[in-house]
Amino acid sequence: MPDEHRTREHWEATADHLLNSVLPYATDGFAQYRLPGTASRSGPVSDGLEGYARTFLLAAFRIAGARGDVPPALLERYASGLIAGTDPAHPYAWPALTDMSQQLVEAASIALALHETRPWLFDRLSEGERERVVEWLAGFVGRRTPENNWVLFRVIVEQFLAEVGGPYEPSEISGGLDRIEEWYVGDGWYSDGKGKNFDYYCGWALHLYPSLWARMSGDTARQELYAGRLRRFLEQYQHFFAADGGPVHQGRSLTYRFATVAPLWLGALTGATPLPPGRTRRIAGRVLRHFAERGAPDERGLLTIGWYDAFPPIAQSYSGPASPYWASKAFLGLLLPAGHPVWTAPEEAAPVELADQSLTMPAPGWLLHTTSADGVVRLVNHGSDRDRVQPPDGAPDPYYTKLAYTSHTGPEVGERAQDVDNRVTVIASDGTASLRRHIEPLAASDRFAASAYQDGPVRVVTASVVDGAAEIRIHRVTAPSGHQVRDGGHALAAMAEPALREEAGLALAGRPDGLTSAVRALHGFTSTGVVTSVGTNAYGHYSATPYVLAAGHPGGTALYVSLVWLGGVPEEGPPVPVVRVEEGDVVVVSLVGGGMVMVDMGGEVPVVGRRDRTEPRS
Repeated sequence: MPDEHRTREHWEATADHLLNSVLPYATDGFAQYRLPGTASRSGPVSDGLEGYARTFLLAAFRIAGARGDVPPALLERYASGLIAGTDPAHPYAWPALTDMSQQLVEAASIALALHETRPWLFDRLSEGERERVVEWLAGFVGRRTPENNWVLFRVIVEQFLAEVGGPYEPSEISGGLDRIEEWYVGDGWYSDGKGKNFDYYCGWALHLYPSLWARMSGDTARQELYAGRLRRFLEQYQHFFAADGGPVHQGRSLTYRFATVAPLWLGALTGATPLPPGRTRRIAGRVLRHFAERGAPDERGLLTIGWYDAFPPIAQSYSGPASPYWASKAFLGLLLPAGHPVWTAPEEAAPVELADQSLTMPAPGWLLHTTSADGVVRLVNHGSDRDRVQPPDGAPDPYYTKLAYTSHTGPEVGERAQDVDNRVTVIASDGTASLRRHIEPLAASDRFAASAYQDGPVRVVTASVVDGAAEIRIHRVTAPSGHQVRDGGHALAAMAEPALREEAGLALAGRPDGLTSAVRALHGFTSTGVVTSVGTNAYGHYSATPYVLAAGHPGGTALYVSLVWLGGVPEEGPPVPVVRVEEGDVVVVSLVGGGMVMVDMGGEVPVVGRRDRTEPRS
């Protein structure tokens, strides 16, 4: 990509394009932006407010970053929207802030935008207009929110009210900040509420809002606390982006797309980043380009519900036509002046470009492994399941409970999805399949992690060992006699049908560019297969998932070993590690990349040991 595509001027031009493209959908007075698409559960009025609030956040970064030196029309239309939206007599007035309402989310974007643009917008309103804005925002005081990142919206809104002399409750600000302390699990990671809810909200919400609040309030003690956590988080987070800019496809609200880079800019903005400034710019710029080259924004300049082009199954019930504009957070870097090193320093390569990487994250229960030859990032999941917010009798959330996620593939979703990808399933004779709904994290260490799940009489303990592009999965399955055991690989999707191949012990699906998803049977599995689908994957219209299958479980407990691969492969398929099962359910794997791994699956918790291949066996 030419250097100009990662310049500050390019980010400004992209912001201007996004802001200009929503203009045809503005209501009279600019209080709402009613974008085309299916309404959310909150209805078109709330969705219209969302269109204003989320694009106002983008406009605010643009305005404040330019110190107000922007086309006057930009300032005028968002000032007009403030005046009209807070006028109860206006036909497009904003709905009041009520308990648990979507308006609470949007109020935080408006308050943050008002703080950043105060000299050019809020302070230039008339006294009566300012009073109406304050009165609308003050509706947040005392309101109930869900017990997740929403508690921070109150913190931002009431901090702005405090700045401008409006009504606020200091205990609600401190209470929101104290609440997230209960969800901090260490090493820079927050769960989004109780449970194991690890996803991008950790970065674009649970780090973002407290750090920005500290910047607003001047609270140096909390600022130092948040800075230390953010620094540790970014040490790991920089690995979540492929060489071509694609983020790992995991968690909810993925339609926010390039908002994934917000914590990178936040680190630079607050001085809490371990990344060289040229690396921050390089990663962020590649992410922006990654989506722009693949249909986001679309030919109208709009961000639709989807990942690249429109893909409705990615939506949550709260998603409306303007929801994708939380992507505005990606432009936080515009608050850094043009002379800041993040804009002027020479670019530096991301870790994924330099060498193969492996990273263990015990807090969320994740392993991450990347390969520099193809720039692919793979995330092995032994911790995040979002179980506490899911219906106890509902289907597992495919964005949380799969065994693995990557930067180049997405889970199969929607009513037609067959739920084979990245899941080890035990299938009864009547076709009933076990569900990995509640994940029990068991272990995480160097290139190794393990977890278990229980579903009725079925218990599956899975250990993963990563080696280059390969993940070796070892399953200890307790099940009734005669049940089948199936382990699925990555769902490979493209706009054309993937090429499929099956042979003894191997199943694979490939794309014309060489990217291949493959699964090998290494122990216990007796056959292979590939399932195909249409319209169930955010990465392309056609998708295919290779899998391995064991026809009949012997009853009691049995071991199964597979190799799951995503990357380029030679004609004969992915390399084959040597696997040996010894007495006591000890699995010995001679890795293709070198060395030997022994995994003891005989106890409640798998135990891993390593030795160099040349060392004598004890």
